[in-house]
Amino acid sequence: MTLLYAIETCLRQTQLPPSRFGRNAVKDPRLVHDLRRGRSPGPDLERRVRAYIAEILPPGRKKIERQF
Repeated sequence: MTLLYAIETCLRQTQLPPSRFGRNAVKDPRLVHDLRRGRSPGPDLERRVRAYIAEILPPGRKKIERQF
């Protein structure tokens, strides 16, 4: 699963605004916007974002699954 897909799913589940997500995760309010426009994250950035997602998801939703 791509990092952007994981972020988008997390945003839907938590209803966080994209800028707040980026600011909280890696101190970059433009993170989600930049990823949507094609920015490629480095391994350290991806690790930090995935750790943040695991931290904020509600109990029982730790695993991000495809939702249609």
